[in-house]
Amino acid sequence: MKLGVYSICLPDLTPEQAVNEAKAATYSGIEWRIGTPPSDAEVPDFFTNNRCSVAPTHDAVARAAALCEAAQLDIIGLGTYVDTGDLDGVAHGMALARACGAPWIRLRTPWRNDEPFSDLFARAVEFFSGVERLSRRTGVRGLLEIHQRSIAPSASLAERLVSRFDPDCVGVIYDAGNLVLEGYEDHRMAVELLGPHLAHVHVKNAAFTRPDRGGVWRPRWTPIDDGVLDVPALLRVLADADYDGWVSVEDFSTDRAPVEALRYNAEFLRRHGDFAH
Repeated sequence: MKLGVYSICLPDLTPEQAVNEAKAATYSGIEWRIGTPPSDAEVPDFFTNNRCSVAPTHDAVARAAALCEAAQLDIIGLGTYVDTGDLDGVAHGMALARACGAPWIRLRTPWRNDEPFSDLFARAVEFFSGVERLSRRTGVRGLLEIHQRSIAPSASLAERLVSRFDPDCVGVIYDAGNLVLEGYEDHRMAVELLGPHLAHVHVKNAAFTRPDRGGVWRPRWTPIDDGVLDVPALLRVLADADYDGWVSVEDFSTDRAPVEALRYNAEFLRRHGDFAH
């Protein structure tokens, strides 16, 4: 397996700083968040004002590629935020990936709403059919990310959707941290179900907090070694399945500063998993 980091979890760093810190912390690659970087006046955060974002332009991804090449880091993939139905966005994302040598882009399935699941699922099938066509044309893979509140919050529902498509064109990001919030299935079974569609793995952790007076417990992001997800057990399952792809850290916890967490997570994961150097 290969150890990487998703730049989304380094919101207060520039791409240049992120490359230097990732290299020093023994990561082998970076998964870049694609989005418009905020102004310096804005307070950085993971989701809206993330300084470690690469603008969705050819020049910006080319600069990111040059930074990675100089540091001997791989570009794992591009974390695009393309929703179901936006094939123009897919085409643009795949063009960006080709410009920087990234093998895949991240895609979203429909969010659940008041529409029947069957209608949302049919819309997703139509969309990923287009993704498959674009992938054959560009050589860039489109990856569905397992995500809570979507129509594919579990491995089995993700596989139900992608099973009809060529795994060389359409794959799945197995986001183990998201499964804490919704969609958990036994990891060994999930990996078997996904088979060749298992393209990438995200690790982060979460737990549930009981309100002071009881009631519905609420989820919160936690450090990678302190939550519901048994990360070492997941790594053992991946090793047993001969998974040789990337495992990217996507840590949204705030117990440690981002750079401190970056270093801690690398040490923890390398201690418990068989990662290439």
